[in-house]
Amino acid sequence: MSRAFPAVLALLLAGCGWLAPYRIDIQQGNYVSQEMVSKLKRGMSKEQVRYILGTPLVTDIFHADRWDYVYSLERPGEARVQRRLSVFFEDDRLARLDGDVQPPAAEEGAPQ
Repeated sequence: MSRAFPAVLALLLAGCGWLAPYRIDIQQGNYVSQEMVSKLKRGMSKEQVRYILGTPLVTDIFHADRWDYVYSLERPGEARVQRRLSVFFEDDRLARLDGDVQPPAAEEGAPQ
């Protein structure tokens, strides 16, 4: 009887949800914060942008003047968070940004 007690107790606790498996947060891609985007200025070189934002997750050989930064965070029991930022260059200089994270519009020299 004493050997069966721990097994029965474990089954009862699992049925109540107390012994639920641990689920980890899943992060994928490049996290780009508003602070990082605020440091970008129109006319920056590709090296300067890479220093601030990191290496882009997606680069296209057919569109070398566009870098895409994609981020996804999935937490158990919560909706998935996805963010996207596209950086466009003209003549190897930062020309504009497009996506979920944008620099403050009031800043002088900020890419639109």
